[in-house]
Amino acid sequence: MRVLVSYDGSTPSDAAIDDLPYAGFPEEDVEALAISIAEVWMPPPPKSNGNGFKPEEFPAFVNEWAEKRLEVAKAAVNEAETLARHAKERIQHRFPKWKVDSYSTYGSPAWEVLIKADEFKPDVIVVGSKGRNAVSKILIGSVSQKILTEAECSVRIARTVDRDKALPQRLLIGYDGSNGSEHAVETVLSRTWPEGTEVLLVSAVQSLVPTAIGRFIPPIKEWVGDESETEKNLISQLAAGASMRLEKAGLSVAYEVIEGNPKEEIVEKAEKWQASCVFMGAHAYHSELAKLLIGCTSSAVAERAHCTVEAVRV
Repeated sequence: MRVLVSYDGSTPSDAAIDDLPYAGFPEEDVEALAISIAEVWMPPPPKSNGNGFKPEEFPAFVNEWAEKRLEVAKAAVNEAETLARHAKERIQHRFPKWKVDSYSTYGSPAWEVLIKADEFKPDVIVVGSKGRNAVSKILIGSVSQKILTEAECSVRIARTVDRDKALPQRLLIGYDGSNGSEHAVETVLSRTWPEGTEVLLVSAVQSLVPTAIGRFIPPIKEWVGDESETEKNLISQLAAGASMRLEKAGLSVAYEVIEGNPKEEIVEKAEKWQASCVFMGAHAYHSELAKLLIGCTSSAVAERAHCTVEAVRV
């Protein structure tokens, strides 16, 4: 298994590392990479072989500015190196049998993480809910959002949860019978969980609503009701199979069908149930247009949930 951890020294990125022991990852046979990005752009190097620039070709104030910017950029890059090593040490301390490396560079944080992920091929990218520069009222930062949207692998957006310590691990799986939700179930099954871990499968179903005139035409009203019940019954049958697989793995499993918008109902249920993590199925998209549509549901839940959310890529 391979895990990529994005770290920038912020409280949310500290939470991402603190959350690792609760992710169900194995204690060994894991390669982890701690990555830190300096959000700076280095001035071009002196001219060589026709590339770069010659200081003598520019006014003195331009060269002075470039030198100052270079010093600032170098300091930021050095800080990123230090942060990456610090993250590596923290991860290694918690998982002594893991193979952990660190990596740092400069540029756009989201882009650099995605570029490195293409090279490292992680099974999951772990990020904090927001970075150092995010406004406190923002629930999920732009860097985390971009990684969630465009990564080819699963993305775990970690949050510190203030919950009753006496409670067992509680995993909520958004389930709608799709390939994505089945992959979320399989991901939970593939992990190692402590005894007593509870799993709640939640299906949020939006009933069809007849138009104003349709409410007064009995056949239409009855058809709408029948369609909604058929959908609920089908999802419930599929969920029963998923529940059996989870129970065979030694997990305590429950299933609920909730009426309403899954973007809202799953978030609300996770908070009321005091879930430690929500698992949602998500699709890997390969076109710019499709990326705009990313799970509307998984993305919305990741943004609004009070706890950690893992978007499982199909």
